[in-house]
Amino acid sequence: MREALSRHVVDVRPLRASPAYRSWWLGSSLSLLGGQLTAYALLYTVWTHTHRASWVGALAVVELVPTVLGALLGGSLADRMDRRRLVVCTRVGQLVASTGLAVAVATGAPLGLVFVLAALLSGFGSAGAPADRSFTARLLPGELLAAGLALSRLAWQVTLLLGPALAGVLTTVVGVQVCFVVDAVTFAGALWGLAALPVMRPERSVGPDLHGLGGAVRLVLGNRVLLGAFATDLAATVLAMPVALFPVINAEAYGGSAITLGLFAPAIGLGGMAAAALSGRVTASARPGRLMLGSAGVWALALGCFGLTRELWLGLLCLAIAGAADTVSVVSRTAIVQHATPDSARGRVNALDYLVGVSGPQLGNFRAGLVASATSGAASAVIGGIASLLAVAAVTATGPSLRRWTTADSVEVSPPGHPRDDPSDDPEGVLT
Repeated sequence: MREALSRHVVDVRPLRASPAYRSWWLGSSLSLLGGQLTAYALLYTVWTHTHRASWVGALAVVELVPTVLGALLGGSLADRMDRRRLVVCTRVGQLVASTGLAVAVATGAPLGLVFVLAALLSGFGSAGAPADRSFTARLLPGELLAAGLALSRLAWQVTLLLGPALAGVLTTVVGVQVCFVVDAVTFAGALWGLAALPVMRPERSVGPDLHGLGGAVRLVLGNRVLLGAFATDLAATVLAMPVALFPVINAEAYGGSAITLGLFAPAIGLGGMAAAALSGRVTASARPGRLMLGSAGVWALALGCFGLTRELWLGLLCLAIAGAADTVSVVSRTAIVQHATPDSARGRVNALDYLVGVSGPQLGNFRAGLVASATSGAASAVIGGIASLLAVAAVTATGPSLRRWTTADSVEVSPPGHPRDDPSDDPEGVLT
């Protein structure tokens, strides 16, 4: 019984197998928690200063531009320089920006300065993301890569649930500026985790030389496995993202209760956290392509059913199933992207993956709102679910290479402990 259960729970072997991965994971998890505190604090600060939804929306736009530019720049730099050094520099930038936000809010600085610092924080974060995403593939052997990605997803789900609640308590008891202070402290924790990593210079290119971001785009377009993974993610998020529909469906089906509205997002989060905690069989699978396609289909079907039901318990169950499917899909897709991308292009491909992950949900919420304004919230959810299911089915039908892809087809990367990754290869002593 115990042995059967152990095969289903999250695989923690990466934490035991690699001390460097363990330190990086702990530091990154702390940083994720701090990021949730800052996200809450920024929204709270802008709203309390203006009491206008348009200013809150403007904050999203201000953060989006440096996010896109930072990811594109960071992806290119990650394939040209030591990735550890790049992430250290961006984390230091985030620490400075977060400290500046704490000072600005505490001293009552103009809101414009808060916007500038928020933009810098987003830009530094996205610039380091492509390199940061490449670390798991370099620190763990191939058979533990998916398990390491699942552990990162579990940390994200936990901080997504705990962060806003903790931020609310800190804001009420001490003041909103303390959220930025805690965030700055967590960046110090992230730097501690990075100190344990070896030098992370990109592998030398094998095969055609892929110059610049355009080379990474050509790589994705020419690789049916990568293209199918990206297309599946877009089919799920652009066509079936439900968050913008929550207030509309809550008003249509559940009387507009604020308590009911507050249950929708946590239902998705709890489903995702449960799936991450029980991801042992998922990460052990040798066919992540099939898992990704199947879970994307479950996501679409569950959200379509969410639009159909008028029973609260059933609606929450549908959202929890969708959240679980999303976690399986994300872990499987990320494993495919890391496995199927040569290390020499991994920074730029990770940048594209990051942008797809950021832009897909935003476009999906925009689409959902437009359709709901022309029909209803329930109809928008059902239409989106059906469209997403059909799109995933089309990818499945036209992408046999993705269905058949196994981890045995992974590109060659340097194993952990490769001589080139030894800390003694750091002649400039970046972290020592």
